Amino acid sequence: MENYYLWFKALHIISIVAWMAGMFYLPRLFVYHTENQSNHQICKVFEVMERRLLKIIINPAMILTFIFGLSLMKIVGFENLGKWFHVKLLLILILTGFHGLLAKYRKDLLNKTFIKNAKFFRIINEIPTIIVILIIILAVVKPF
Repeated sequence: MENYYLWFKALHIISIVAWMAGMFYLPRLFVYHTENQSNHQICKVFEVMERRLLKIIINPAMILTFIFGLSLMKIVGFENLGKWFHVKLLLILILTGFHGLLAKYRKDLLNKTFIKNAKFFRIINEIPTIIVILIIILAVVKPF
């Protein structure tokens, strides 16, 4: 399996990029959706965009990220990873929870049971960016 390490690493990075692209864009769609709640026609367009983004890009990319990441862990050996990796795993769990929260917000917007405004989504839009910056620093610098 060591022969495939670089392939798994490349596929892991590609799937991360796809996952994060969706995670950065979905809250932005929520901003536009909440700003246009009085226009049913536009809301229907946003509902389709949000569903497709989540189901066709974000969810599969997250699953592939986990598959390739776990494959890399198996190749390297979990016991050979530093303490930095445990922090990275914690951040990944937080990011996964945020992913689930976005899926819930999408359903709430669809059912019109959501009471948050566009400003809320503008603020939470920064969460995945901050987490990804920390993960990249940990993975590249391996500080501890």
